[in-house]
Amino acid sequence: MGEHTTIDGIDYGPLAALVGTWQGDKGVDRAPEPDGEERNPYYETIIFEAAGDVTNAEQQTLSVVRYHQVVSRKSNDEVFHDQVGYWLWDPADNTIVETFTIPRGVAVVAGGTLAAPDEAGQESVFEVAADANSPEFGIVQAPFMFKQAKTTAFSHTITVKGDEMRYSESTVLDIYDKKSYDHSDVNTLRRTG
Repeated sequence: MGEHTTIDGIDYGPLAALVGTWQGDKGVDRAPEPDGEERNPYYETIIFEAAGDVTNAEQQTLSVVRYHQVVSRKSNDEVFHDQVGYWLWDPADNTIVETFTIPRGVAVVAGGTLAAPDEAGQESVFEVAADANSPEFGIVQAPFMFKQAKTTAFSHTITVKGDEMRYSESTVLDIYDKKSYDHSDVNTLRRTG
């Protein structure tokens, strides 16, 4: 991937593998309900765009990829999740960060490192996590969400190999008198543009 990491003169490193429009219709959302849980098959589009770089405190330079994810239920074609965010890469220590907000009053800053590429150098694995009690990679939520549907942890793994992306994500919630409920989403997507 080394020759494909520079876009418009900026080295995006591993984030270059994300850039493009991705679509997938194999998603499964496992979500809590007051009397149990539900599983929703879904389809989605995620658009990742090269967004330049930023310098923090004149000491850290981050490459930035912006994204917008729209997820719809297969059963009725209604959008049930709309998320905007950024992936950041710090080449100095190979740190990756995902920051995002969802229109429920929740914002997440999750961090991790890029897993070593596979032997052929064709597969990239991005793994990030956040915890509500962490001073570094954390979760902030509006008062209603904090009291009624508190997010206590988040983890996200994306694997990209060529034009295929697989991901799994876990959002741990205290909701409906359920403690540490693992709300999970998985999907496989193809780069379409």
